[in-house]
Amino acid sequence: MSVQERLLSGPDPAVLDPEGEPSEVEVDDRALGPRRSRTRVALAQLLRRPVFLLAALYVLFVVVSAIWPGAFSGYGPYDPDTHHVLVGPSRRHPFGTDNYGRDLWTRTLYGSTLTIKATVLALAIAVTAGLTLGVFAGFFGGIVDAALMRAVDVLLAIPGLLLALSVVTALGYGTVPVALAVGIAIVPGFARTTRAEVLRVKTLPYVEAARAGGASWGRVLLRHVLPNSWGPVAVLAVLDGGVAIIAIASLSFLGFGAAPPAAEWGTLIAGGRNYLVTAWWFSLLPGLFVALLVLSLNHISKTFQELRR
Repeated sequence: MSVQERLLSGPDPAVLDPEGEPSEVEVDDRALGPRRSRTRVALAQLLRRPVFLLAALYVLFVVVSAIWPGAFSGYGPYDPDTHHVLVGPSRRHPFGTDNYGRDLWTRTLYGSTLTIKATVLALAIAVTAGLTLGVFAGFFGGIVDAALMRAVDVLLAIPGLLLALSVVTALGYGTVPVALAVGIAIVPGFARTTRAEVLRVKTLPYVEAARAGGASWGRVLLRHVLPNSWGPVAVLAVLDGGVAIIAIASLSFLGFGAAPPAAEWGTLIAGGRNYLVTAWWFSLLPGLFVALLVLSLNHISKTFQELRR
């Protein structure tokens, strides 16, 4: 009997535990064949996309430099050099120096540590809260769905940056308050996406077969609905990673981030706004570093969306 026929026919009395719940049935290796084949095809398609590979390598470099910034520079982020103030890009200083003679390449790498940590924290808050709201709204429906989605609509009606500014003003300045503010601002997107996927998945035949087989609603939610609703949420997490980076850098640019002399991408760009004519590299090169990361994340997200179609 095939796996599909076994699901539709309900639980076999031979595989019921003493409490009447279906016990774990080993899945035939042949049932995993199509999934493994799809994974191999997806990997082969990704390897044939040079732009995707470049984007992935750049994101990997930024993440590694955020963990070990000293491995890519021989200077310290706070080391001044009074003999090389506002010096343009060179082999010694790839991004030039700032108004204190500090190496901008080094400060950009060390700034990635604070910004990437804030981005990961913001995404963790958004994914956790968004998944919880979306699952409850989509799975239970009715008045629960209506109440939760009206609250999400209120948050969607407020521009994300304005909402983040309001939250960070209430919480105070610093990297963690900025991350909390940005995480709260991007929760509605995750909640809406999760709800839509849960509504789609819970009506599929294998979910109905699991219920007909005697599985509880909790088991159906954890074993069938959540794992099969995660794909679009993961793609959105990659896409909103770029959104979070821009929002965190924007708040830091406005002065809500880490206090000077801490190196953070937004503060680095803000520090050069008075030297745009005389020292163009001061703001431009750190800004390009951030822009390339956001574009890379967007391209990776779009590629994953194309593969899911």
